Amino acid sequence: MEVTFKQIAGLLARRIVFNLREGDSVERGQRVGLIKFGSRVDVLLPAEAALRVKVGQRVKGGSSVLAAMPNGEGQ
Repeated sequence: MEVTFKQIAGLLARRIVFNLREGDSVERGQRVGLIKFGSRVDVLLPAEAALRVKVGQRVKGGSSVLAAMPNGEGQ
């Protein structure tokens, strides 16, 4: 199952460090880069994913579970 994300630079510092190329595969919990100073990440999940977070909830990269995939896919 494919999960897509987009890193968006903040207005002030515009600092994003990214270590992969489009289409690369990653493992669960793997670091792919770093964003700083008000930047954000948009995560696009399949419609079948069961969300585990709520709007406005703070999450931490590499440790917060965003969603559960059906049939254990992605584990």
